[in-house]
Amino acid sequence: MISAIILAAGQSKRMGQPKMLLPWGKLTVIEHVITTFLSAGIEDILVVTGGAREQVEQAIDKYPVRKIHNDDYAAGEMLSSLQRGLATLTPPPPSREEMGAAATLIGLGDQPQVEEGNVRLICEAYRASKSTLIVPSYQMKRGHPWLVARPLWNEILNLKPPESPRDFLNRHADEIQYVDVDTRSILTDLDTPEDYQKLRP
Repeated sequence: MISAIILAAGQSKRMGQPKMLLPWGKLTVIEHVITTFLSAGIEDILVVTGGAREQVEQAIDKYPVRKIHNDDYAAGEMLSSLQRGLATLTPPPPSREEMGAAATLIGLGDQPQVEEGNVRLICEAYRASKSTLIVPSYQMKRGHPWLVARPLWNEILNLKPPESPRDFLNRHADEIQYVDVDTRSILTDLDTPEDYQKLRP
């Protein structure tokens, strides 16, 4: 099984309002991300919340996803949210190893441009190769969502600030299997009102 951790714990300081709740078509930003992963066949989705927790959780209550709150969201950067998500997935009970995820996608809650086809490509690449790291690439630049297999989860859980997920990926650069895509959507997220106005559908 491939799970997905969607990081939605930011404070939206540069946006000036909770960006997960901004309209994106007929949905909100976070809803659009969730529905894209669901459409791609991901059945186990864990959303890590932080800022605007109650509003975000209310917005996604209707979806078949799990929710976990990162108490350190205000100070912990992305790493603490990723670790919170991985700690929730790890480990399955020994007697139910078959129920545990073999790998997880790491997605961004503020990346509503994420495309179902790219999520499927990454999952298909993992099922074909069983590589421990699968990362989408556009013009030689890494993007999201990326996939990390269970054997590497403990290493991420043991990272200490100021280390970051990027440092982890750099350490494993020779092991990454890249999936080339033809769209910038894997690179762009929403940080500012200008980003939102430029990218919104």
